[in-house]
Amino acid sequence: MGDIWTLKDGEQHSRNVAVSARDAHRGSVSEARLASMLDTAVDGIVVIDERGTILSFNKACETLFGYHAREVVGRNVKCIMPSRYADEHDGYLSHYRGTGERRIIGIGREVEGMHRDGTTMPVELSVGEAQTPDGRQFIGIIRDLRSRRATEERMRDLQSQLVHMARVSAIDEMGAALAHELNQPLTALMLYLDAVQRAASTEWQAGDLRGQALGNAVREAQRAAGIVQRMRGFLDRGDQRRSHVDLRGLLDEAVELTKMGRRSAGVTITRIDDPHLPEIEVDPIQVQQVFVNLLRNAFDAVQGHNRPAIAVETRRDNRWAKVTVGDNGQGIAAEAMGDLFKAFSSGKRKGMGLGLAISRSIAQSHGGDLTVDPGGNGRGARFELTLPLGEPADGDRNDD
Repeated sequence: MGDIWTLKDGEQHSRNVAVSARDAHRGSVSEARLASMLDTAVDGIVVIDERGTILSFNKACETLFGYHAREVVGRNVKCIMPSRYADEHDGYLSHYRGTGERRIIGIGREVEGMHRDGTTMPVELSVGEAQTPDGRQFIGIIRDLRSRRATEERMRDLQSQLVHMARVSAIDEMGAALAHELNQPLTALMLYLDAVQRAASTEWQAGDLRGQALGNAVREAQRAAGIVQRMRGFLDRGDQRRSHVDLRGLLDEAVELTKMGRRSAGVTITRIDDPHLPEIEVDPIQVQQVFVNLLRNAFDAVQGHNRPAIAVETRRDNRWAKVTVGDNGQGIAAEAMGDLFKAFSSGKRKGMGLGLAISRSIAQSHGGDLTVDPGGNGRGARFELTLPLGEPADGDRNDD
């Protein structure tokens, strides 16, 4: 009987050893998978215990903070925090251990991290909690916000530039309209004065004050006409700072800029871009202003539609670059087409009606044009900006 029990005990021991080996194998596989997941994550992941000691520090954290994992594991997580956060962190942990009150766990917020060289950076921190055999642990997921902040800053600067450019363009448009309108009555005035001067020359004697006054009036009218002509010449030349730009990149920024603060929720924007469209020489601020004007009009046109959509396309047509902005609104009424590109003719309750007038002026000053397919009968409007590609670069020449 004793031998039988010994055999059974041996079998049970073998089974226990086998189970332990299997569990150890599974554990090693799980740890390997976890380590692989941590190291391939795009965001930084740091694991700490309830005392704030770093237990795990993934590759993304190494890149973000400049430390190797072996340098920080075992240290307090305060080593990657600026002092204003580090001084309060232990108190937060102690408060949570004592009260269970959550201040960031499961909520997330924007804070600052500190690089090894002492520089700080904006980060988004989300914290989760886990109960483990080794005690309570906290998992922090850290996302670098520098790129997003830089983009937001660029969008703000760009919006400011476009607002300024819109004001300047509005003044230019008003000045051009005034110069054009004043030129005609001034020309007529000079003709009338000249006719009166010729008729009076046979009746009035030399030195007659009436003749002197008439001569002065003719000279002043001529001076006013000269001022108007110089104004028109200045406005026609404009103040453009041209450079070679990618229209698709300008469109990307214009779309993002237009969506900021506008009623863009639920609006589908589709893009079709010609990958072979080369860079062209334009004033980027002015051309981007055209894009923003067209996109804003498109957003306004689709309001109230059950499935609002805007389509944007870039393509090359021989020696021309063409950008089309269309919508699925109700189109443009036939009676509005005659004044569509005229200044101060807006059908909107807000605005001065300068957007399309300025946009066409900008297109024409670049040697191109802005045209429209008004749509209607179930089709939305479709605006097309045409710009010359200019002389082809050496690598852009072909035999067509």
